[in-house]
Amino acid sequence: MRVPEGWLRDWVDTSMGIEEIAERLTMAGLEVEEVESAAPPFTGVVVAKILDAQKHPDADRLRICSVSTGNHAQPLQIICGAPNARAGMFVACATDGAVLPGDFHIKKTKMRGVVSQGMLCSSKELGISEESEGIIDLGALSDDLLGKNLREHLSLDQKTLVIKLTPNRA
Repeated sequence: MRVPEGWLRDWVDTSMGIEEIAERLTMAGLEVEEVESAAPPFTGVVVAKILDAQKHPDADRLRICSVSTGNHAQPLQIICGAPNARAGMFVACATDGAVLPGDFHIKKTKMRGVVSQGMLCSSKELGISEESEGIIDLGALSDDLLGKNLREHLSLDQKTLVIKLTPNRA
């Protein structure tokens, strides 16, 4: 069973560190197997908004997206192959210089003759889940959040307690 630190702190007002909480739960009879992060380390990924998505002239499955990160004077041009990319969508955007899980570095590149200035990310590419159907849809957000660090926005730095369920506790 996985218990997010934030959820636990909502129910129990404590100033203890997560390691001490894990130790106390184990001593109380719940075996905490490990304390893990909600997501693996990555940097340079921000909340962004797709302003426009046009079909790539030289590829059937690619789109040329105009993306606002709030940090640049001009929107970024990003090539995306996700089927769910559409205008008005708030997404996770890895900008030039970002490092994704697996030491994958993002840089400006040309894809089929068109420059791409970053990458729109799926939850699988960020290590948040094992499967994904396309890029992360962050839902309806305010433009004030553009450029905010995704780890901070989604609380991906919080820890999760992995509790082993014993046979006598279904």
